[in-house]
Amino acid sequence: MAKTDPVIIVMEDDPSIRRFLRTSLSTYGFNVFEAGTGKQGLVELGVRKPDLLILDLGLPDMDGVDVIRAIRAWSVVPIVILSARSGEQQKIEALDAGADDYLTKPFGFGELLARIRVALRHAARPAESGQDNVFMTANLKVDLDNRVVSVDDREVHLTPIQYRLLAVLVKHAGKVLTHQQILNEVWGPSFRENAHYLRIYMSQLRQKLEADPTQPKLLLTESGVGYRLKAW
Repeated sequence: MAKTDPVIIVMEDDPSIRRFLRTSLSTYGFNVFEAGTGKQGLVELGVRKPDLLILDLGLPDMDGVDVIRAIRAWSVVPIVILSARSGEQQKIEALDAGADDYLTKPFGFGELLARIRVALRHAARPAESGQDNVFMTANLKVDLDNRVVSVDDREVHLTPIQYRLLAVLVKHAGKVLTHQQILNEVWGPSFRENAHYLRIYMSQLRQKLEADPTQPKLLLTESGVGYRLKAW
């Protein structure tokens, strides 16, 4: 295995899912290691220093949210949740604890692979140097240095708050952000419960950036949880 192959740890108690992910991800050039428990996974994490962790919340010895908190105490490794827990509050707890993304089982491997790639690109971005601070996805371009937003190469005027909201989504492109996380970054801690502000401004952004605001392709809603800027 080449040294440049990204390392992924799959922390999952179901052996059949571990085998499937190891086999499937290996064909795409990933170096995959497995862990069937939380404690084993934390040891693997310290030894392997992976580029990304795929985590099931329903581990036999530790709750997945506690695993996330333990990892976030010392590591910024991207964490993609792959869990049968589909409740809104469960998703919010995992994301607020520090997970980068969340997929529910049953899942499509193509979508998982795409989200892994986004998480890895996002993690690598701070280390890049000598590059323009420009974000591009589909027909959207955001020049963060010059605060210029364009769609199909046409500049789009945004109000200061609309731009701050978009900039936060760009900063975390591909990640699911909870309502509270976005409100905190855009408006501040005192507005964490004012979700109606976010709905209003997200609607305004979609009017300006989406070809069909009623069927958004870029600014995606994660039902009951928050929003995600599509980055692939």
